[in-house]
Amino acid sequence: MLRRVLLGAVAGATGNLTLEIVTYGDMLLRGRAASGVPAKMAGILADQFGIEALSSAATGDHADNRRSAAGALLGYALGIGLGGAYGLARPSLGRISTPLAGVAVGLAAMAAADASYAITGVSDPKTWTMMDWISDLVPHIIYGLVTVAIYETIARCEAPR
Repeated sequence: MLRRVLLGAVAGATGNLTLEIVTYGDMLLRGRAASGVPAKMAGILADQFGIEALSSAATGDHADNRRSAAGALLGYALGIGLGGAYGLARPSLGRISTPLAGVAVGLAAMAAADASYAITGVSDPKTWTMMDWISDLVPHIIYGLVTVAIYETIARCEAPR
């Protein structure tokens, strides 16, 4: 069981790297800025947990930079954690196709992130444009596809013969 979780975490980290590459490629092509939503989320969580250095009340470049870094780390934690959860759940999924599982994992990652933004009031997905949704959907689907493909490939290579 631990092996499956760790393998899933490694696959999730690889998927997360791919999500970042796709996102930064989109930023490069369209000339758009990075989203401030993860940093805002980090500030709200810091407020709730009493972490003054990240608090939304903290001001200045250092505080902004800390929230930005914490927001990115929250994304990595989600991606790696969801990969681990996939590894744990994989045996119960039976003979699901890799593409279908990948899309499901990608949508789960997107739903987890977007729901947390909506619940905390950091962002309101109801106000997003079609381009906002596509910019969110595409990297998450690619994250899921890569995460599942990496997990399945390594699991097959390590399977007892």
